Amino acid sequence: MKFRNKIIISFCIIIFVPILLSLIVLFSFQQIQIKAIEQTYGVENEDYSYFSNSMQLLSRFTKESFTELSMTARQHPEKMEDEAYLDDMNSILREKSSYLVVRKTDTLTYLGKDTGTSLLLELPGYGEADSNANIGMYVDGEEQALIKQIDFRYPDGAEGSAFIVTVLEETVPEIKTLMADVIISVIMILVLTACMLTVWIYTSLINPIKKLQIAAQNIKDGNLDFTIEAESKDEIGELCKNFEEMRQRLKDNAEEKIASEKENKELISNIAHDLKTPITAVKGYAEGIIDGVADTPEKREKYIRTIYNKANEMDTLLNELTLYSKIDTNRIPYNFAKLNVSAYFGDCIEELSLDLESKNIGLSYFNYADEDVQIIADPEQLKRVVNNIVGNSVKYLDKPKGLINIRIKDVGDFIQVEIEDNGRGIASRDLPYIFDRFFRADASRNSATGGSGIGLSIVKKIIEDHGGKIWATSKESMGTVMYFVIRKYQEVPNE
Repeated sequence: MKFRNKIIISFCIIIFVPILLSLIVLFSFQQIQIKAIEQTYGVENEDYSYFSNSMQLLSRFTKESFTELSMTARQHPEKMEDEAYLDDMNSILREKSSYLVVRKTDTLTYLGKDTGTSLLLELPGYGEADSNANIGMYVDGEEQALIKQIDFRYPDGAEGSAFIVTVLEETVPEIKTLMADVIISVIMILVLTACMLTVWIYTSLINPIKKLQIAAQNIKDGNLDFTIEAESKDEIGELCKNFEEMRQRLKDNAEEKIASEKENKELISNIAHDLKTPITAVKGYAEGIIDGVADTPEKREKYIRTIYNKANEMDTLLNELTLYSKIDTNRIPYNFAKLNVSAYFGDCIEELSLDLESKNIGLSYFNYADEDVQIIADPEQLKRVVNNIVGNSVKYLDKPKGLINIRIKDVGDFIQVEIEDNGRGIASRDLPYIFDRFFRADASRNSATGGSGIGLSIVKKIIEDHGGKIWATSKESMGTVMYFVIRKYQEVPNE
């Protein structure tokens, strides 16, 4: 879930959940209080609209007592002077926050509660109020009360009045309890909602942030061997995913840097070893000339030619090193031009044949392409490709008579060059890696099979920069065939 949606949901929870829960609590308390009022005051009616009218509610509290007292006053007025009866009625009224007052003529003969004189002075006179169970007179003073009046005549003919006084301050104490309960419940609802949101936000936001904090500390300390799992699909989850990708990339870069440093050390070691061999030879033959060992013209010529050949080996090695540095930084200089396949490879073969002939290596050349086929290539770099492949073949020729075959074929949109030798071949386990930098199938280090290990990687880079592809097949003890393709030059017709 997106963090934006979480914020919207949190907002809705903050607004609507407390309201909904408060309404449920209020409804529940209302039902409880209604039942309590019904039981306490004897109010029974399915229509609870009177709860919104306090005077109507107070009037209903004493309706039954008023009816009973009215009937007694009419039918048995003598009981209105019976103190025991009056006490019983007053006890019933006291349970309803009310009390009884009886007056004969102008004298109060019964007072059910000690009360202030102001309220007694405000009692209405005989016949001044309606004797109705649903009607009362509200008195506001030191003591707020609802007064219901019952007029009757005693057996001796004297005017009598019975008053049911309901004190407002003592009525419906459950309402105060209800308000307190409602306030406490609302507070508890708000606290509960806040706790729920806090836990939710904490688990969905704080925990992932702590993970990221720990991950950042690990990266700071150089520890990249850990993983960050995204537990959600929100923004924090995406951040965790991006952080994990960054960690993986840093780890890959670190491993690549270590591998590159290892390769560079290996390169330096290879170059140092491969330079040491011809330099030693040059020094030895030069000392032979200086010391007079080469005391004949033939020997001197042989020594000088050997020094020259070893100098060429060092020059080739240094050129490879220079080219490797350019490959590593993608700065190989290319001068592409249109080349006629037949003429170009014919010149290359002519140069190679002279060198291979001096080494007693047979060279065969077959051109199956048309005379007018052209390619777009850098002549110098393409010659380097051919020379490197042939030179690599020469290193590993192990037969008494070495043979190298070069074939040029037209394969549709490409020209395919095949360079085959009858050397020792390449093991199948090594074949996938021969174009990797610094890879050497022959682990021995001697003058015959030495080399920097970057020759074929340079070849692969040049061919790929020409838009071509290179691969090889080989059988041990039988020989190796190197293949590469270069796209043909084709005229685009003008429309």
